[in-house]
Formats: sequence, C-alpha cells, structure tokens
Amino acid sequence: MSIHDHRCHTAQGESFNFAALRGQVLLIVNVASRCGFTPQLRELERLYRRYRQRGFMVIGFPCNQFARQSPESALDFCTLSARDYQVSFPLMEKVRVNGRHAHPLFVELKRQAPGVLGSGMVKWNFTKFLVGRDGRVIRRFSPRHGEAELRAALEVALDEV
Repeated sequence: MSIHDHRCHTAQGESFNFAALRGQVLLIVNVASRCGFTPQLRELERLYRRYRQRGFMVIGFPCNQFARQSPESALDFCTLSARDYQVSFPLMEKVRVNGRHAHPLFVELKRQAPGVLGSGMVKWNFTKFLVGRDGRVIRRFSPRHGEAELRAALEVALDEV
C-alpha cells in the first residue's frame, strides 16, 4: 500500500488527501510541543523552505503518547508552532502512532520502515519517515537525527525521478 492511499485531517478538521501529493518527497513526523526535541521544528521548517520548490513537503502530526508532551489541541499546537518556531508546513490532526488506536497512516509507515531490530513501535516524539515520490518509505530516522542527516538523504530522494 502506498502512503498516497491514506487520508487524514488537518488540525482544522478538513480532509487531507495524500493522493494529491503523488510525485513529491515527504517527511512525515510525529511532533510534540513540550519535548526536548521540539526545537527540531525550526530545522524541519528550514528544510521545508529550502526544498519545497523541488517537490518536498514536511507533514507534522501532533502526538501526546510519549510522556504527555503535547497535551494541547491540534489547533493550539499550530498556533504555538507558528509563533515560536515559524512553522509553515502542514500540521495535521492529533494522532496516536502506536497501539490499537494508531492512525492507519502510521501503521503503514511502521510496516514499511520498522524500527531498530524490526520493532514495529515508534519509540519517541520526532521520529521521521522519509517517503519517496512513489509513496513508499525510503528511510526512518530516529528523533536524534537532525538536519544534516536528513538533508543528505533528502537530496538523494529529490534527485530521483
């Protein structure tokens, strides 16, 4: 199954169709507002601004599953992210990434790119999934991977036709 086959909702509750993103490179990230990795929002925004003209999009999904580090609503997360980190990339509905009620998109992302030792779990906030133009996951990045590692993989993905 391709990532493009999934649907979700924006933070405003509007339907978001991944099929419209066919041909683009995506970085899908579970984000949080009160995490030690939250400053990565700035790095993600820099990548988005640098590469969006080449067909790249960052998509953030607020998630409160890890130490309750994102307790606010998705709309409040949007406000905070824009104000404190100048985020302009799309932010979606608040989701679960693990467990019985995990969003189907994250079930598919984890299936295509299992974690360390084949673990099917997302271990923490700011786990990143790089998705190619064909809708398949190229690589999974841990929260510790920053802008430099992402940029190298992203450049390769953007150069693929």
